[in-house]
Amino acid sequence: MCIYTKKELHSSHMLSEIQRTESREQIAEQSMTARRVSALLCRSVLTSSVSLLARGNNTCIGGLCRFGTAAAIEEPINPAISVDYTKLLINGEFVDAASGKTFPALDPRTGNVIAYVAEGDAEDIDRAVSAARKAFDEGAWPKMTAYERSRIMLRFADLLEKHSDEIAALETWDNGKPYEQAAKAEIPIMIRLFRYYAGWTDKIHGLTVPSDGSHHLQTLHEPFGAVGQIIPWNFPLLMYTWKVAPALACGNTIVLKTAEQTPLSALYVSKLFHEAGLPPGVLNVISGFGPTAGAALANHMDVDKLAFTGSTDTGKIILELAARSNLKPVTLELGGKSPFIVCEDADVDNAVELAHFAAFFNQGQCCSAGSRTYVHESVYDEFIEKAKTRAMNRVVGDPFKKGVEQGPQIDSAQFEKILRYIRSGIESGATLECGGERLGTKGYYIKPTVFSNVKDNMLIAKDEIFGPVQSILKFKDLDEVIRRANATPYGLAAGVFTQNIDTANTLMRALRVGTVWINCFDVFDAAIPFGGYKMSGQGREKGVYSLNNYLQVKAVVTPLKNPAWL
Repeated sequence: MCIYTKKELHSSHMLSEIQRTESREQIAEQSMTARRVSALLCRSVLTSSVSLLARGNNTCIGGLCRFGTAAAIEEPINPAISVDYTKLLINGEFVDAASGKTFPALDPRTGNVIAYVAEGDAEDIDRAVSAARKAFDEGAWPKMTAYERSRIMLRFADLLEKHSDEIAALETWDNGKPYEQAAKAEIPIMIRLFRYYAGWTDKIHGLTVPSDGSHHLQTLHEPFGAVGQIIPWNFPLLMYTWKVAPALACGNTIVLKTAEQTPLSALYVSKLFHEAGLPPGVLNVISGFGPTAGAALANHMDVDKLAFTGSTDTGKIILELAARSNLKPVTLELGGKSPFIVCEDADVDNAVELAHFAAFFNQGQCCSAGSRTYVHESVYDEFIEKAKTRAMNRVVGDPFKKGVEQGPQIDSAQFEKILRYIRSGIESGATLECGGERLGTKGYYIKPTVFSNVKDNMLIAKDEIFGPVQSILKFKDLDEVIRRANATPYGLAAGVFTQNIDTANTLMRALRVGTVWINCFDVFDAAIPFGGYKMSGQGREKGVYSLNNYLQVKAVVTPLKNPAWL
């Protein structure tokens, strides 16, 4: 899950590219298990799970419910929440930027200012790193028992649950994602992940290793120290969680840079973390831009480890800055252009619904989006007609309105970029089945767009658009679709829709990606690792694998005198 803006990779753009990184309802389902929570994101039509979104005025065909009409873009609903935290969080206190500068956080529904937020730069990064360094070298956090660290993380999860309504509202206001998606899926997953990693704190240990001689051999798994983390704007709180939870479970301290588009929710929840008992300096949050705050963090000599989620181009820059400074290790979760493969034995209605979800979830602003829909030639024409109908019936509107499936894009830059790709698709000869233009005159809304007759060499089939655009391509057999699906520099994820177990087994092994979803998509269980092959990143997030990102292994050898056994 990442943010991406494609720019040329050369020195004049190095630093500017980094800045692109980045009625209330009671939430009745917040105690559900991890797999049930993740099923809300999947919205798989193969199960009878509760739908992610409330439905209204819909028609049902073959068990699949579709909205009958698209929502009109009306005057935006005012969320019932105040913005109280807009300063930098350094050493447990909210403080102004050293420069005194602020920048606007904008409402993507209108482009209007929500609040002015402190604009951190290199001096503020220095202050935050010093606080994190002192908290690790001299503070209580790394010397605290693992059990006590877990109790603080569990208390934080309880506070997230208590304040889930306002957290979801703030996330929607700042980001534009549907409130129901934030409230019923993303915030419960955030809570689940913090509880998951709280459970890991006292289960991190090394090994006792047999020796070839009279020595006692053991390994210790130790935290890195002061960790830098840079998160994107498309899933601000989920990416906060994927980074912060495992790093703290391992005993590290953190300097976190938020995306300039979405700084508000991380500041709010970090205040709750300190209410839960987190010591000062353990978690520092800096809002700001890439050329200043982002570059300073990646280049800092006192940062021991770096983790970044964002575009592949920006990931290369982050890696270079880390290497040029103190050669700090870097975990990267980067871009994708995921294939979604519909085989000839597919139930077309079910396949259309799942492929629609894979392509359009979160306004298409999802690094794992199944934006290359490969459909077998025997069902291609039927699939096109039904995919077009489904997209035309997608509910686009104010994300605070019940039943809305798609809100606005994040900002004007992303909005214009998506429209450029749509124009490129038309000019290159793809057939525009529906959409292809803005919706309304206010905000950054784009009509769900479907292209047919797409060829692999078209930009809409090669580049990560990061918007509500589905490109549908035709294939003849498995060997062909495997070759074409793998012919990309990316390798983040893939979807496979088939009723044949042999076909599923063939594809799951042949596809060069970090995650393969079979007859489902975007299932993000707490224990499932996520990350990419090739230029989609380095390392894995979530599950036990994420702990490896934040631990170093130390070997200890001690002589044994007259050992009773070896």
